Amino acid sequence: NDLSVALDFTEYLVLAVPTKVMRGLLTTIDNLLIEPKYFINVSKGIEPDTSKRVSEIVDEVIKSNHLKGFAVLTGPSHAEEVIKRKLTLLTVASTNEALAKDLQVMFSNDSYMRVYTSTDLIGCEVGGAVKNAIAVVSGIATGLDMGENARAALITRGIVEIVRVVEAYGGSRDTAFGLTGVGDLIVTASSEHSRNFKAGKEIGKGKSMDQIYAEQKQTIEGVRAILALHQLAEKKHLSLPIIEVAYHVIYENMPITDAVTKLLTRTLKSEKIE
Repeated sequence: NDLSVALDFTEYLVLAVPTKVMRGLLTTIDNLLIEPKYFINVSKGIEPDTSKRVSEIVDEVIKSNHLKGFAVLTGPSHAEEVIKRKLTLLTVASTNEALAKDLQVMFSNDSYMRVYTSTDLIGCEVGGAVKNAIAVVSGIATGLDMGENARAALITRGIVEIVRVVEAYGGSRDTAFGLTGVGDLIVTASSEHSRNFKAGKEIGKGKSMDQIYAEQKQTIEGVRAILALHQLAEKKHLSLPIIEVAYHVIYENMPITDAVTKLLTRTLKSEKIE
């Protein structure tokens, strides 16, 4: 329970806290550090108000002489299954390819964990954050008993919104179609293991966010991501219709039936990923 002892123990620090407390934790860590460390983030979120990714927060808060390198370890992985050593594939991304390869070896094993590398740090970070938001919406549709057709549509069109946000940040659209985008969305948008999906399901059944937080007592990153992505869409003039109606439902109390109507009455067009 002594953070200073933990920091002295290892050269590699794994960041596994909600994004809402990330900046404060990093400030505390930076004040305690004596030697530079590698930072490995496994949290999936975007900071509201600033629209910053975790790597950007780290760059802002951790002094350069305390930062040896940064990477994100992400992909379709429920902690409940990893603990049970169920087969899992992940991606470790860093602008430092050598660091990514070192961590690939460190986290891979021959029985249940295989790790790929990527140098698209932006794409990997953003994909994990946006899929949480889409998972909330998928849960809402499930709570409303809208059917599998609706869920498939939300997931598919959700991929389009992941691509748009990844490219808006400067990442590669190819990354959005890999483990950290489509893969993570598939595992999150229909699973009872997912806090985001379960929270959306309860919203669909008519519960308020206050009720949901009281029952779950855990951070629901997708709800915060919806706010952050709404703010980003306004700043960068992005078309994120699913995210936008989710924002209106959760933060402005729009009736869900009105949200569905708003989506379905948008101008008809061809199906393109752009």
